[in-house]
Amino acid sequence: MSIFDRFSLAGRVALVTGGGRGLGFEIARAFAEAGAYVVVTGRTAAVLDGAVAAIAKGGGSAEAAAFDIADVAAGRAVIADIRRTRGRLNILVNNVGARDRRPLAAFGDDDILDLIRTDLLSAISLSRDAAEIMKAQGHGRLIAVTSIVGEMARPGDAIYPAAKQGLTGLMRSIAVEYGAHGVTSNAIAPGMFATETNAALAEDPDMLSFARQRVPLQRWGRPEEIAGAALFLASDAATFVNGHVLTVDGGMSVQM
Repeated sequence: MSIFDRFSLAGRVALVTGGGRGLGFEIARAFAEAGAYVVVTGRTAAVLDGAVAAIAKGGGSAEAAAFDIADVAAGRAVIADIRRTRGRLNILVNNVGARDRRPLAAFGDDDILDLIRTDLLSAISLSRDAAEIMKAQGHGRLIAVTSIVGEMARPGDAIYPAAKQGLTGLMRSIAVEYGAHGVTSNAIAPGMFATETNAALAEDPDMLSFARQRVPLQRWGRPEEIAGAALFLASDAATFVNGHVLTVDGGMSVQM
């Protein structure tokens, strides 16, 4: 087998949460191009249908599963349905992340719990169920999309980094608990990416100046630039990579 063959996902089934747009869509599209059958999830059916159509246009195979990621029971039902219809689940990417930039004192307890349900609890539930399926198969890849803000703090943004750090801890724990069963667990920590959600920020002159000062590559990341990292971790090219956080930020987190 050549090194290029090791990047193939032919015959594998992947679930990508938040796969309708942004980084999730680019990850889903890359997996499909590499041969995987991809289930993309999100809250808006029309957005997911557009993503599935785009993947199909590129020659890939995908389907949509619309549900609110904070609904743990709905997530478990999707996992169960994939196992029933496809017979396996090889890759799970927990990509969804909600953010609310406000001073910590402005958050009520319910606000905090809503973010934690979306950003952390949902991933814990999906990872638990997926890991058990993968353990029975003797093979699996769990990938969490976290963030460099888990390590780099800014005022007025406390809950999102807290949840992302929790997710990093989860993936490392799974790496230890399930590694002996052929299941690897890793994270990708993106930096500043010009996704649809960040479009206004990415075009703001002050933020462009900030990127030039703080990012050694002197620009925002393009959404498609996340795909290679995810494909690597999902593939047999990364069979001995386990419990790792792969930072994709143009060097922002290492520049003083």
